[in-house]
Amino acid sequence: MTAIFIAALLIALGTLAFFRTPLWLVTLTVAAGLAVAVSVGSHWSVFALYGLVTAPLAFLSLTPLRRHLLSKPLFSWFRTVLPAMSETEKEALESGTVWWDAELFSGRPNWKSLFDLPAPTLTDEERAFMDGPVEVLCHMLDDWQINRELKDLPPDVWAFIKKERFLSMIIPKEYGGLGFTSQGNAAVVTKISTRSLTAAVSVMVPNSLGPGELLMHFGTQAQKDHYLPRLAVGDEIPCFALTSPMAGSDAASMPDEGVVCKEMIDGKEVLGLRVSWDKRYITLAPIATVLGLAFKTRDPDKLLGDQEHLGITCALIPTQTPGVKMGNRHLPGGSIFMNGTTYGDQVFIPMDWVIGGQERVGQGWRMLMHCLAAGRAISLPAQGVAGGKMASLLTGAYARIRYQFKQPIGHFEGIEEPLARIGTEAYRMESAHKLTMSALDRGDKPVVLSAILKAYLTEANRRVINDAMDVHGGKAVVEGPSNYLSMGYQGLPVSITVEGANILTRSMIVFGQGAIRCHPYLLKEMQSAAENDLKAFDQAIWGHVGFVLSNACRSLVLGITGGRGTASPKNDVTKGYYQSINRLSAAFSLTADICLMILGGKFKFKEKLSGRFADALAYLFLASMTLRRFSDDGSPEEDIDVMQSAVQDSLQRVEAALFEVYRNFPIPVLGHVIRIMCFPWGRRYHAVTDQVGHRIARQLLTDSATRARLTGDVYLPKEADGVGVVLQAFDAVLKAEPAEYAIRNALKAVPNPLNVHALVRRAVEAGVISEDQGSELILAQELSAQVIAVDEFSPDDLVHPISNKTDEALAKAS
Repeated sequence: MTAIFIAALLIALGTLAFFRTPLWLVTLTVAAGLAVAVSVGSHWSVFALYGLVTAPLAFLSLTPLRRHLLSKPLFSWFRTVLPAMSETEKEALESGTVWWDAELFSGRPNWKSLFDLPAPTLTDEERAFMDGPVEVLCHMLDDWQINRELKDLPPDVWAFIKKERFLSMIIPKEYGGLGFTSQGNAAVVTKISTRSLTAAVSVMVPNSLGPGELLMHFGTQAQKDHYLPRLAVGDEIPCFALTSPMAGSDAASMPDEGVVCKEMIDGKEVLGLRVSWDKRYITLAPIATVLGLAFKTRDPDKLLGDQEHLGITCALIPTQTPGVKMGNRHLPGGSIFMNGTTYGDQVFIPMDWVIGGQERVGQGWRMLMHCLAAGRAISLPAQGVAGGKMASLLTGAYARIRYQFKQPIGHFEGIEEPLARIGTEAYRMESAHKLTMSALDRGDKPVVLSAILKAYLTEANRRVINDAMDVHGGKAVVEGPSNYLSMGYQGLPVSITVEGANILTRSMIVFGQGAIRCHPYLLKEMQSAAENDLKAFDQAIWGHVGFVLSNACRSLVLGITGGRGTASPKNDVTKGYYQSINRLSAAFSLTADICLMILGGKFKFKEKLSGRFADALAYLFLASMTLRRFSDDGSPEEDIDVMQSAVQDSLQRVEAALFEVYRNFPIPVLGHVIRIMCFPWGRRYHAVTDQVGHRIARQLLTDSATRARLTGDVYLPKEADGVGVVLQAFDAVLKAEPAEYAIRNALKAVPNPLNVHALVRRAVEAGVISEDQGSELILAQELSAQVIAVDEFSPDDLVHPISNKTDEALAKAS
């Protein structure tokens, strides 16, 4: 009987903690158990045990007493150890919203929250724009001409971009813009990126963090009425200057400064700022007509109030203003978009040039963080998605066209590995990007998820392009108009570096910001301490204690069961994956909580640990998005392999990141204990089998439904340029496949560009294939020879690189 009561108590406490039962109900449950023990005359040890448990639970349930005796001294201590936080850190934490990231931090994700999100879709207007102006623009682009000859978009391309209002996708229609959704904006950038990164950057920057978005959210009505219609039609070209030579990632340390002062203009005294700056890496600066500028603000004469140091301010300055210098160009590698320097010395600007007017002086960082919370999720991740799509499209095609050792190179297991990785990454990137765009269009501003998309999709793009380069070999190494990979390969560092370098984003922002924003109690504790609110602190801290205990119980139980029995929104092949995410979410949350408790404010300097937690959170998110995408697509059977590969790779990365945390835990013994609690059976997640990878590779080597979904909405050139020839050859090779295998079987020979005419003649004469089949095979081999060929240049070409084609284009445009 004693054993039964003890077991009942442990099971009851574990069950109540597992399901996060309120404290008062836990207390009543244990008290009821004590009453039963008394009524049946149990052993005194049962009374003692139940009493030892009931007494503290009852005490903690008496909120006023708990608050006075426990929370009050704890509150005083907490306020002394709470680390100091800069104004920029506070504003970053207060920007944006949370969504699925908070569910993953909870240790018990509510899948309804994920499936309540509308499925990604374009409006009819956006679809028409994609099929019309975007298609035309892509047809006009020649990346070799743009990057190696003109070092700019041709004049007729710039004119078309302005005419079709590509620069105003985010500007509302009432101001003359296109008023596209985030989904539409991202789709346009993605498709252009499949043709030319230079053109994509030129289009995406005015539609991202910059004057247009800042004006829409924070501008005065007069500023909106003046600038937005002009920006919409390209009469004004904007740029935004934030980065200084001495302040890159640490924007708060910028030396650029504006001093509040008064100036006599046309006989009138005007209140404004005298601004000096030195900025670099500013996209569109060489052609900008209006300069968005971020600078620190001082008011030494207290013209605006009692404070001298007012913070960062954002202003709009016409580039023709006396003293404004738009300097020389930078040449970003692989993507020669307009980028350069700007500087000014003691340039006077009136207060109505400050974005939002005088009342917004000093609020620039908050404004930038507000816009970045959403904007960072759109453009650069779109380039990652485009890279995945094109790598799938072209590497699959090339691996089918290119023969070595008498078979397509894609049939070798060594090539199957990178092909499977490319397909996996492409599927996962698009899944996360499109669903996050749906969240933005719902009104969310998921600042942590935006950082994840930026960092992890651009890194995934780097991996797929590296794999594509390896498969293409010499074809990708030799530069020239027919090389469709080298520009994108060289341009990869741009997306890796800008809008928060990936090293910084991973090691400091994703988890550093996410731990506070997404955790259900941490931010509440910090806010209550800052506001000296004991009541709020009491609720937060004891909620936090219960949260940790619940996750400890969940981690142990789910570690033993592998998550089986937990909630899953689907009862199909994906069910186990949803349950694995439930299990890993609990382990992640518990591990993070204990690590934060041990390190406290010192955690902000533990960037290696922070980066590993960031990896775990990011891949939990990516796995979730992949599962939702599979469901949205109708759970097609042919996509099961690529879905499984993406999810299993994500889960494996989550587990690996957590094991590295345990190996480097602040208290090594405790790390070992938590690892055993969360992973009692050790490492459980692995990549898919070779057979699955083989099937994914074959899907990229054929005209499969999966390949079509992976490469949807890319630009498919009709012209016979580098990409166009590969796609023509791929189609021709697949069409001629029956004839090829007939000849291999009958004549014991493998057709190639050198012997195809003789083999076809023999095969037709022998009745092995028809004349039409012979013609198809000859065409396939001729196109294959064009694909395999690489560009050559005469010495004169290298001395005079501007081609006749470029001269003619410039003459026509002018």
